[in-house]
Formats: sequence, structure tokens, C-alpha cells
Amino acid sequence: MNPHERFRGTGVALVTPFKNDGSIDWEDLEKIIEHVIAGGVEFLVSLGTTGESVTMSDEEHRQILDFTIRINRGRLPLVAGVFGGNNTAEMERKIAGFNFDGIDALLSSNPAYSKPGQEGIFQHYMALAETSPRPIIIYNVPSRTASNMTAETTLRLANSSDKFLGIKEASDDIYQVMKIIKGKPKNFLVLSGDDFITLPLIACGGDGVVSVIANTVPRPFTDMVRAALREDMPTAQQLNLKLLELYKLLFIEGNPVGVKAALELQGLCGRGVRLPLVPMSEQGVHLIMAEMEKVLDGRLK
Repeated sequence: MNPHERFRGTGVALVTPFKNDGSIDWEDLEKIIEHVIAGGVEFLVSLGTTGESVTMSDEEHRQILDFTIRINRGRLPLVAGVFGGNNTAEMERKIAGFNFDGIDALLSSNPAYSKPGQEGIFQHYMALAETSPRPIIIYNVPSRTASNMTAETTLRLANSSDKFLGIKEASDDIYQVMKIIKGKPKNFLVLSGDDFITLPLIACGGDGVVSVIANTVPRPFTDMVRAALREDMPTAQQLNLKLLELYKLLFIEGNPVGVKAALELQGLCGRGVRLPLVPMSEQGVHLIMAEMEKVLDGRLK
């Protein structure tokens, strides 16, 4: 199998469950990992934004990765998402000293807060590519970083180093996505960074998604993605419309606030998050519960 094919389809941005005292709930993390693997996801992404990595220490990062590697047992490719930052030299040092055993790729977002121009973004990623022993999935998420990586810069990176596996595109700019798809090298993957735009992205020639909703309802979502990739659009459209309202509801109070509320309803983890996030309101929980009942045909647990 082409190594790139291992990351085609549904990747899940794993949540990090917490106990009431704010410590990591290892038992629930194992339950979630097993839940998403049984639900058909193609690969795991640990310690991205959905995993609340910015609220954790380096020691906790290492513990979560080691635990996830042990529970996964090599069943699925694993992506580590702890390599975003606006200090390029520090990211290079972190990558150079990191133990990548059991980790198949890394996910790295554009430098935040500094708001670099396109040349700065390009040079930042090229520096990481020269240091990293693993393939890199670029993460373009302007809503969080305050800087958009243009299609031209993405294609420049894709054609400058084989180290770039693909891009997680969360600009919500379908024209930009189509420009990337049109100009990309054959093995460069284009993955959606937003669940609701996954079907149109695949219809345009994209390769899959790094998903939030796949934490909670992996089977209908992965079925939708697979149907779209095999060009069975009637099936993909039907499943996508069934999930449509849940896409929105999971984000009405922020991420991973909503998806943790959904997981609590399924008995998979508590809804606790770390400050500055706060748990979902009871009103929000009731809205999600009503929609989850529809998506799961009344079988919430």
C-alpha cells in the first residue's frame, strides 16, 4: 500500500477526557480509542486542538502519546499534533529531541499570533521538514492562527519537499481548496479540517478529513466518507444530511466542549474541560441529546 493511502479517509482528532479534579482519565481515553477504532476510522490524531493540548504540560503530552501508542497496538496510523507554535527554532528543537517510536506522522499548524506573511509561513514549514524524521501534515486554520496559508504557498511546500504528506484545510474557502487539488502533486493529500465541509471537499477531489464528530458517532460518519470516496454520492448525501445538524451543534459552545457533552451522553467520558474552556450548558446538552437520538435512531448508549 502507498504510505499516503493509510491517511486517506477519516482521521479522528481524539479528545482528552478528564476526571473531576482535572487529571487525565486514562480509563475513558481507552474507551474512546476503542470506540473510534470499532467505528471504522482510518487513523488517529492525538493532542490536536480537540485534545486540548495547549492546556497540558510536556510531561502530559508524552504520557498521552505513550498511552495511545500502547492501546492502539499498531492497529491504525497515529499522528501527533503537538508541534504547532510561533517559535520556529523551539519547534525544531522539540522535534529533534522527540521520541517518534509508534508515531507515523506529525500535524503542525501555521504559526499563531505572529501573523507571518506567506514567505514566513513557507520558511517555517521548510525548517520543520528539514528536522522532522516523520511526514508532516500541514494544518491551515486561519480562525485560530489569524493567518491564512494561500493555495500558492501550500503548493509551493508540496512541491518543495516529499516530507509534506498533505494538508488539513480548515479555511472554509472551497475555491482555495479546489486550487490546491488542481495543482497538487499526485501523493499530496487534501484533508478537510471541518466536518461539515468534508463531503463537498471529497466531491471536488479531496482525500478525507481530520474529524471531531468521529469521536462520538464514528460509524455513520466514516460510512459517509467512504461512500463519498468510492463516488457513491446518493449514500454519502443521505448520511451527510442525517449528520448535518449535529455538525453545528457540537460547536455552538466551542470545541471540544460539544463533543465531550455528546460523549458523556454515550457513557464514554465526562464533559469536563480545562480552563479557559468550561463544560457545556444544560441547554446545549439537551439540544445535542435530541439530535444524537435522531442520528443513532434512538440508540444513544
